[in-house]
Amino acid sequence: MLQVKSHNSVATVVIDRANRCNALSRELVEQLTETLGDLHQEKKIKAVVFAAAGSTFCSGVDLQEWHETLDSQDAMQQWHQDMEGLKDLYEAMLIYPKPLIAAVDGAALGAGLGLVLACDLVVGSHRLTLGLPAPRRGLVSGLVAPLLYFRAGAATASRLLLGDDWLDSQEAHRLGLVHHLVEPNQVWVRAQQWGEKIQNSAPQSLMLTKRMLNEVIGENVLSWLTSGAAMTATACTTEAAAEGLRAFIDKRGPKF
Repeated sequence: MLQVKSHNSVATVVIDRANRCNALSRELVEQLTETLGDLHQEKKIKAVVFAAAGSTFCSGVDLQEWHETLDSQDAMQQWHQDMEGLKDLYEAMLIYPKPLIAAVDGAALGAGLGLVLACDLVVGSHRLTLGLPAPRRGLVSGLVAPLLYFRAGAATASRLLLGDDWLDSQEAHRLGLVHHLVEPNQVWVRAQQWGEKIQNSAPQSLMLTKRMLNEVIGENVLSWLTSGAAMTATACTTEAAAEGLRAFIDKRGPKF
C-alpha cells in the first residue's frame, strides 16, 4: 500500500492502492504516520514528497471499510479511533521539521485533500481536481475544514464545504492551493527538483520557519483539528451517515 523511495536528499512516499483509488484505509493511515517518523531520523533526507500511483491522487477515506463498521457494537469507539488516527497524521505533517511536497495528479478528495493541505508545497498536474464530497454521503469534513481555512480562508472553505463546489487545476492554482502546474508526466519530476533545491537551505532554518508558519501564525489549527475529529466521529453515528455509506456500497443515490 505504500512505497518509499529516496534519491539524493529527497524521499518520495507513494500511496499505492490504485485499485481502490488510493483510499485511506486505517492501515494506510498508520503506515503514513510511521513512515514520516522513520524519515525524520534520516539526516540525509531534507524534504519528503507525497505522491500516488494511478490516475487518482487520493479519493479520501476507505468508505467500504467505514461501511463495515456500521453494524459493529463498538462503532462509536471505532469512529473516534479512526478520526484520532487521521488527526495524528495531519498533525505530524504540520509539525514535521522537514518540508513536505505534495505531487498531485488527478483527484484529491476528502481526506485526500487533507493530505495535500497538510503539505507545505504543492505541485499539481493540469488534470488535478480538489473537492469535499462528504455531505453527499451524510458525513462531515471536520478534519479537512481547519486545514482548508488555514490555507485558503473562509470564503474558499465555505465554497467547498457547503457549496458542493470542486476546484480544477487552474482555480486551485489561482487560489494558491497549488504552487506549480505541470503536465501529468512531469509532476514527480518537478516535485523532486523542488525537493533537491531545498537542500541548499539550512535544515534548522527550515524547521524554525515551518514552526513559525504552522504553529505560530497557524496556532489555532492544531486545536481545531481536535475539535474537527470529534465532530466528524459524531457525524458518523447519524442516520444520514448510515444512509450515505449504504448508498455508496449499493452504487445508488442516497435518500436523505
